[in-house]
Amino acid sequence: MAFFAVLAGFFGVLCHDFTALAATTERVVVSRYSGLAIEGFDPVAYFTDAEATQGVADFETAEAGAVWRFRNEGNRASFVAHPEVYAPQFGGYDPVDLGRGVAYAGNPRFWLISRQRLYLFGREEHRDAFKGDPARFLKDAATRWPAIEQGLAQ
Repeated sequence: MAFFAVLAGFFGVLCHDFTALAATTERVVVSRYSGLAIEGFDPVAYFTDAEATQGVADFETAEAGAVWRFRNEGNRASFVAHPEVYAPQFGGYDPVDLGRGVAYAGNPRFWLISRQRLYLFGREEHRDAFKGDPARFLKDAATRWPAIEQGLAQ
């Protein structure tokens, strides 16, 4: 019987969305496999190119206990000068889930810029709901974030 429980757990991990594999005990979402923030996507490119763009190892920086990648030196320099603007809000956690009191890693492919800030979402449905009423979701997430953030490792 224990074998089947282990097997079920193994297949459950294999079937989960890859964003669940990101560390959820960190204040910034970091891939436990690569050690990169937001899976190596360039946070500045969301603003400049309006798309999710993979960064490269030649352009990295460390910020908030995470390694961030960029597609060019200009994007890295912009991030270093203003990480509070370019880094995803709430450390990259899904603001819809935060509003429910849950820290779930956002997926860098499900994103939205609202009020000049980047938000990542665990599911497309969350992004779409947030887009319809960002003020409501931000109010709930901001209310719960300090307590959730305290429970996350530094």
